[in-house]
Amino acid sequence: MGDALEDMLVTPVEMAAIDKDAADSGIDSFSLMRSAGLAVSAAALRLFPAGLRFVVLCGPGNNGGDGYVAAEALAESGAQVALYILGDADKLRGDAARACKGCRLAGLPVEAYEPQAGDIVVDALFGAGLARDLPGVAQTIIKRVSASRIPVLAVDLPSGIDGRSGEVRGASFTATHTVTFMAAKPGHVLMPGRQSCGTLEVFDIGIPTRLVAARASDLRINGPADWRHYSRGLDAGTHKYKRGHLAVLSGGPTSTGAARLSAAAGLVAGAGLVTLGSPPEALAANASHLTAIMLKEVGSAADLAEWLRDKRLNTFVLGPGFGVGKKARDFALMLCDRALVLDADGMSSFQQGREELFDKIAGNGGQVVMTPHEGEFARLFPEIAADAALSKIEKAQAAARLSHAVIIYKGPDTVVAAPSGRAVVNVNAPPWLATAGSGDVLAGIIGAHLAQGFPAFEAAAAAVWRHGEAGICAGRALTAERLVENIPPLA
Repeated sequence: MGDALEDMLVTPVEMAAIDKDAADSGIDSFSLMRSAGLAVSAAALRLFPAGLRFVVLCGPGNNGGDGYVAAEALAESGAQVALYILGDADKLRGDAARACKGCRLAGLPVEAYEPQAGDIVVDALFGAGLARDLPGVAQTIIKRVSASRIPVLAVDLPSGIDGRSGEVRGASFTATHTVTFMAAKPGHVLMPGRQSCGTLEVFDIGIPTRLVAARASDLRINGPADWRHYSRGLDAGTHKYKRGHLAVLSGGPTSTGAARLSAAAGLVAGAGLVTLGSPPEALAANASHLTAIMLKEVGSAADLAEWLRDKRLNTFVLGPGFGVGKKARDFALMLCDRALVLDADGMSSFQQGREELFDKIAGNGGQVVMTPHEGEFARLFPEIAADAALSKIEKAQAAARLSHAVIIYKGPDTVVAAPSGRAVVNVNAPPWLATAGSGDVLAGIIGAHLAQGFPAFEAAAAAVWRHGEAGICAGRALTAERLVENIPPLA
């Protein structure tokens, strides 16, 4: 794939419009289907050289058309191929009908398929456009294949996965490998769809990049290309204040560790200097654990107001171990004119009265990043969380619009969304990142990026990616402390 399409995500509706635009431009649509089917057959032969039989399951639409082309190509290569059909092949129309007629293999009804040792299933039943539950016969075959544990090569997307949301529609294949075309779809990267796809291969079937880009929204897989231009190296004349001053606000004496983790992560991630703002009763606990990180007494709103007179203090992290309540609300509202990471208790404190926070963010330019996990998202945005019609991407986008903040909707498929609708989905985080203190480290990395002058969206996207890379480097036995030590360089 070309660089322009490599990290792009295209929704099924957008892909349908792209296909139509390609046909309207004079590109033969059947040639595109033939390219897709040949890509599938090539992948099957390359990935499964020891397979005794390729079993191609063809559905009632264009995904089935790709399957017919693949079946014919596999048979021409000398492989043993069995063809099974869902529905009445005589009712196929357009390119799918042409592909079916061009396949010389005799097909049997899909319900007749009984898995055998050595089979490789080529799943061409339903593609990314699926938006309803699978018919019962398809669900039965999926369960039969799953029980047999034979490998599955999915065409476009494993049948049963909704290409827009990644949700399972009744049942789905779990593929060893998935071949899709032109660009990945949200269902490839959102859970649980992502874990059903196996390895993903995106194949260029010949639609011009300009046609894809013209229809695609501002939705991408998170990666350095989206924020690399903000991570340029340091110039020879820099000093610590040019690299940004990050402040992290600590909770009381029995809950100081989370803030210190954020502060340590911020320093490693590139902030020029980091200060921990501590209430007086926690000063001794914090002082006993700090070296390069500075310490300042900040016990009240008046203390914070005095500190804010220093305009070099440009970024704050509020929430890790801070405590839920009025103090957190008061502090957050005072900080909306600076760059602010509102995490954990900082968000939960606005379960009631969120409108005041959202209005304050909007009135101060919106350089605020909020980092809810599933439970925190449901508390802060209950009406959005409850809307089953929305994908995780769409929920994050709706929350960003409502709050005027950049939203990091955390999870194994973390989504970063801006109020403008721009969004990225992160795919590099290992499952062992789900450990105590991991979110506190992420908050500190975001704060470091904001302190260095990143816009809020890029600061958040880069932080989520670096956090994932740190998890990979730290390995399965990571703790939050080890995670800090493994934060990779930004540039």
